[in-house]
Amino acid sequence: MKTPDIDWPSTVNPVIGESADEVAGKLADAVAEQLEQALASRDRASIALSGGSTPKPFFERLRDKPLDWSRVDVTLADERWVPFESSDSNERLLHEHFLQGAAAKARFIGMKQAHESANAGQPLAEQALSELAWPLDVLVLGMGNDGHTASLFPDAPEIDRALDVSQPDRCMALHPASQRQARLSLTRRALENAGWIALHLKGEDKMDTLRAAMDDMTAVREMPIRLFLSLGLNLFWSP
Repeated sequence: MKTPDIDWPSTVNPVIGESADEVAGKLADAVAEQLEQALASRDRASIALSGGSTPKPFFERLRDKPLDWSRVDVTLADERWVPFESSDSNERLLHEHFLQGAAAKARFIGMKQAHESANAGQPLAEQALSELAWPLDVLVLGMGNDGHTASLFPDAPEIDRALDVSQPDRCMALHPASQRQARLSLTRRALENAGWIALHLKGEDKMDTLRAAMDDMTAVREMPIRLFLSLGLNLFWSP
């Protein structure tokens, strides 16, 4: 497939495929390679994954990779403040499509805690996340049509603190006006130091959003994905 006619910034490495399945396979291969390299140099490796429908085929390919999953820490880039039983739960998504077979041996550390509100649960989530191997070895992000990534929504009242490089917490409760549920998201501090970052997208609408984001990568607050486009990432996209 011909790569979209875009003047890609030097910080973006585009991997383009004909289909979502093809791109899912390429992403699974790349992530497995990164995790294998990390495990070769230290006791544990860590990865943060994103929810949504796009990553399902990627999850199902990654879980079959012959890694020492018992030495891999898995968490989420963000989570909706909903029960595990909810169809909106990213934790449930991972358990159904990724933490199966050999990958079930991975150590999963979730964000959702036994509190009614995201604000009340944040300290416990922060404590749980401290058990991971930091910085993250691998981070796989998605992106919304408003330019948000993880749960760094432009219309969240807390967005400035979440994007503040001096913010000490690794996760934060956010309450975007555009969303039905409160969210817990990894902050800039936790996300930007990942050793290898991928952005996994599908559809022409997402490519249009990406073009808009790359037009002016200085306005991070308006489209938080710009932060990661500037830092450097590997784009995995299919029509």
